[in-house]
Amino acid sequence: MGDEAPPLFPAFLKLAGRAVTVVGGGPVAASKLRALLDAGARVTVVAPEVTAGIAASGADVRRRRFRASDLDGVWLAVAAAPPEVNREVATAAEERRLFLNAVDDPANASLYLGGVVRRGGVTAAISTDGRAPALAGLVREAIEALLPEDEVRRWLAAADEERAGWLADRVPMDRRRPLLVRALAALYDDRTSTGDRPATDNRRATQGRPIAEPVAPRLNGPPETEETHRIGHRLTTSTEGWNRSTETAEPVARRPNGPTED
Repeated sequence: MGDEAPPLFPAFLKLAGRAVTVVGGGPVAASKLRALLDAGARVTVVAPEVTAGIAASGADVRRRRFRASDLDGVWLAVAAAPPEVNREVATAAEERRLFLNAVDDPANASLYLGGVVRRGGVTAAISTDGRAPALAGLVREAIEALLPEDEVRRWLAAADEERAGWLADRVPMDRRRPLLVRALAALYDDRTSTGDRPATDNRRATQGRPIAEPVAPRLNGPPETEETHRIGHRLTTSTEGWNRSTETAEPVARRPNGPTED
């Protein structure tokens, strides 16, 4: 136990308008570049040669070998080059206290990019601490199958309205999750099976009612209530064929909009 590495600290970065350097010009660098540009980053690519896609991406391309000064003034660095180049980048990044994602090169990385799921305004990232990117990809695909886009949008809309009320009413943080669980469960109330209950009704339904008693405790998590059972049942029934379909499914190729962990 004493030799185990400490757990990673998960985070989501706001890169819009911020400088990022990508070292490397091949297909792997191109896959990272697309996500960075989608996040609004100002990306500079440094490599002697680059793919046609990188050249046409709109990034600032410098066709030469990496220099340590390429990391001056940037917020984040990505190394997708041969190992010896990645080591140079890692040294320069460490000197500047700069986090570096060295793709498929854990020894030189201080940052891993997880497998990402985006559904209806909700983003989840999965990491195996850099040990098994393929496993992170499989977990990502399982979550993608479990979370229906339309349902997540409904949950987020309900959460937005609930939060506005909590802030107005100064509801303590430890009371908010049970209230949200109840609001989400109300979306599937049997009494509203013929139509969706408006979000405003959801919030009113949660006010003035005692928090549900726990049904059964969960390991490493908050107590489970009747409401969480109902939400879980809704997810299970909406994706009940997924487990059966994966028993004989062929391996799924990596998708451009859902990279595995690096």
